[in-house]
Amino acid sequence: MPLTEDGRHLRVNDSEYSSLVEALARKVRQSAWKFDIVLCLARGGLRPGDVLSRIFDKPLAVLSTSSYRAAAGTVQGRLEIAPQISCASCNIAGRVLLVDDMVDSGETLRAVVQWLAVQHPEITELRSAVIWQKAISTFVPEYVVEFLPTSPWIHQPFEKYDGMNVQDL
Repeated sequence: MPLTEDGRHLRVNDSEYSSLVEALARKVRQSAWKFDIVLCLARGGLRPGDVLSRIFDKPLAVLSTSSYRAAAGTVQGRLEIAPQISCASCNIAGRVLLVDDMVDSGETLRAVVQWLAVQHPEITELRSAVIWQKAISTFVPEYVVEFLPTSPWIHQPFEKYDGMNVQDL
């Protein structure tokens, strides 16, 4: 996936995105770490979290977080973390794989890890997995597919829906 000439943008299509999620699954598998549940951060971690849950045959839990809301999701604001995790058939305990699409500044993952330690002390081990880690991040996940030294803006294939409404279809 080529960066723009100035290194400020990375455009990813559907096929590339799927390949990156599969590469993330391979990294987790190669570590031989056994986990009990996949906890994904919505919205960015929903797609990779769902795939990892299916591939590893583990329950999927979802924690909604939000900080990029303004200007069709391009301006970061105050981080909000939902008061609870949604999971149909699991307890948030044991070994948890925390999944997001990327670590940008690192603020979201750091805040969620701290929140989980307080809200779910029954978690015995927590590891994080992302597709992309930007150089500006102050948080380093255990599993990363691509390190991005120029910290570009990543244009993901589903972002075409940002700012769109049903009348636009």
